[in-house]
Amino acid sequence: MGRNNERNIKKHNDKLHKAQNKVKQAEIARKEKLKEIIKKFNEDKKEE
Repeated sequence: MGRNNERNIKKHNDKLHKAQNKVKQAEIARKEKLKEIIKKFNEDKKEE
């Protein structure tokens, strides 16, 4: 029995894709937060 059978490959790919999605979601959340901060900063600048 080889180590690179279909089940192991699928399990590895699922784990890899899950990790990649987690990174992608974190990046999207960071960008959203940055947009909010910039928006708030610009509003504060207008008030002055």
